[in-house]
This record gives sequence, structure tokens and C-alpha cells, in this order.
Amino acid sequence: MTKHMHVERTHPTLPTQKHNVRRFSIQALSYSVDDYCKALSPVARSIYLFSHFDQPLEFLSRFNLLRVLAIFNENVSCQSFPLVITKLFHLRYLQFPFHNDIPDSISKLQNLQTLICGRDANFSGYPLDRSYSLPGKIWMMKNLRYIRMKGLLFLPSPRTESLLTGMPNLEEFSILCSTSCTNEVFSGIPNLKRLIIHLPFEINEFFNRQLDMSRLTKLEAFKFYGSTFFQHPIKRIGFPTSIRRLSLTRCSDFDWVDIPSTSMMLPNLEELKLKRCRTFSHKWRLSDENKFKSLKLLLLSGANLKHWEASSNNFPNLKRLVLKGCHTLLEIPADFGDICTLESIQLHDCPPRAEDIARNIVQEQEDMGNNFLKVYIIHNNYCNF
Repeated sequence: MTKHMHVERTHPTLPTQKHNVRRFSIQALSYSVDDYCKALSPVARSIYLFSHFDQPLEFLSRFNLLRVLAIFNENVSCQSFPLVITKLFHLRYLQFPFHNDIPDSISKLQNLQTLICGRDANFSGYPLDRSYSLPGKIWMMKNLRYIRMKGLLFLPSPRTESLLTGMPNLEEFSILCSTSCTNEVFSGIPNLKRLIIHLPFEINEFFNRQLDMSRLTKLEAFKFYGSTFFQHPIKRIGFPTSIRRLSLTRCSDFDWVDIPSTSMMLPNLEELKLKRCRTFSHKWRLSDENKFKSLKLLLLSGANLKHWEASSNNFPNLKRLVLKGCHTLLEIPADFGDICTLESIQLHDCPPRAEDIARNIVQEQEDMGNNFLKVYIIHNNYCNF
């Protein structure tokens, strides 16, 4: 019976013969190309490289049966996309620290399902300092499921012949530049489930047009980031009703009444996160008709909100309320204690008055014998208000 994976963590304890395994993880501090070839079997199916080396990747041509190639060391980064990688026809998963435009030759990897380029596959929300372009031939890659890059991606509209099928299996795309958000592009990725969009660095005509995602009827998770220097009006974003998790950062020029009117059109919405979104008013008043029926998590971060009027009926299924850096907040609806599903209220760097109200809500529930609701007060960069 062969091992699931062979891990090399030390050097130079190289094997006298190749290991009879198909999955390798090379984690030694430094390896030469000869070392790799001695350690790896030519029938290797998966290679994970953490080691430092600054030599060409041509040695990969010996492993033409590879299905998984993951290179984590930034020192391996190349100015041009390595031709040898495009010859690994059986690749299903490719993670590579590449920081330039993706060439047309990527389309040779017709079996590729996951494409990850950049140092970090998870976008943290900080301003992006790089932008890239995907080639038009990306639309020929029908098996792609995940595209993740640490940088702003420009995706060209598909040609007429490609639009017939597009990328039907694509489920996740990050980070797409908002200028690429056209009806043609969205029609080519009809089964997308997770999407991150970022406003481009420079001010352009996108600010004045609608972002209509109604064609993405399978979309479940959506994150939108306005530019650091230029925010986007929330009213100009059209959401599909399939969304369950919605995160908006640096949206602007809206009133709090826009939030329930938008959310009521999203019957499946379970998570709503508003981060550094600037509004016209400082008061959020919810009427009896404003119900977030499916919402379980509400997060407000950096909101310029002072007064908040709401009842338990507005959030009948809320489990977590998180308030971060809401420096002007003077009140939390006292009726929130009556939300039977509410498990926790978290306040990060909020004014003392808001903290006192949160404590009172929990104390009132404890006095009635209800001990399920918890309050968490966290001070990180707290200052006096």
C-alpha cells in the first residue's frame, strides 16, 4: 500500500531511489533542480513546492502526468508565463505566483479546473496595487471552476462563437474589475456562485452606469469593493435574488432606507456586511414592513450611524449582530433582546453609550431567565468619544 503523500522537509537527505508515491510536498529550505528530479517520480500526479529555488521550471516537463501543481514560494515568480506549464495537459489545479497578464497559451490546459495566481488566494479587502488581463481564449476553457488572483482582473467579452457555451462550470471569480461587468460577460458565466468585484483604480464612466447582475441566477456570495479614493452608489447595483451572503465595502451616496428596500428583494439573504459605507443621513428607522426574513448575520463596520430605530420583528431570524468602529453610534434597538434566535452582540471600538445599551439588553434577558444571549465588547484602537 502506497502513502497518500510524501513530504520532504529536510536536506540533503535525498532518497537513493524515487519514492513510490504520486503526491509530493517539498518543504526543505533549498533544493536544486537535480534534487527535485531525484526525489520525484516521473508518474507524480501532485506536486506542492514550498522550497526556495531560482532556476527555470523546465524540469517540470518530466512530469507530464501532473494533475496538481502548487508553487507557494514567491521567489519562483516569472516575468513571462512558463511555457512548460502550458504543456502539462492533464493539469486540473494550478497555483503559481505569477504577477503579469495571463497569455493565450493558458487555453492549452483544457482540463484545468482551478487557476490561482498571486501570493494570497484570499483577498483581504485592502487596496489592490496590481491589475492584470485575462486573454480572450480563456472562454475556450470550459472546465474552469475557480479563478482567483490577487489583483484586479480585466476579462474581455466573449466572442460570438464562445458565447454559446461560455464557461458553464465557473463557480468562483475574484477579483473582477467592474469595467468587465457587462451583459456579455455575465451571460458567459451563468452558473457563477461566488464573485468579488472591485472598482478600478481610476475614476471612469462606470460610476454613472448600473451594475446589473440579474443574469447570475446561481450567485450565492457577492463582495463589492469601491475604490479607496472613489466610492460607488449602492443604488446602482442590481442584485440577483439568489444571493445568500452580501458584503459591500466603500459604497456611498445612499440613505439607510435603501438597505431594507434592497434586502426585501433578496429573500435568501442570510449575511449582510456593510463596511465603510457612507450615507446621506445618520438615522436608520425601520418600519413594520421592513423585514430581513432570512438574515442571520448583520455586520456594520465604520458606519456613520447615530440613531437606530428597529424592533425584533425586523430581524426575526438574526443570530449575530456585529458592530465595528461605529464611532458615532448612540443607540442599539433595545427590542433586539426579544429576538429569540439572537445569540450574540459584538461591539468593536464603539462608543460607551452603545456598549451600555448592549449590556442592558443582555442583563434584561438574564433577569427573565434567558441566558442564551451574550455580549462581547472589544477595544482595539479605542479612543474617547
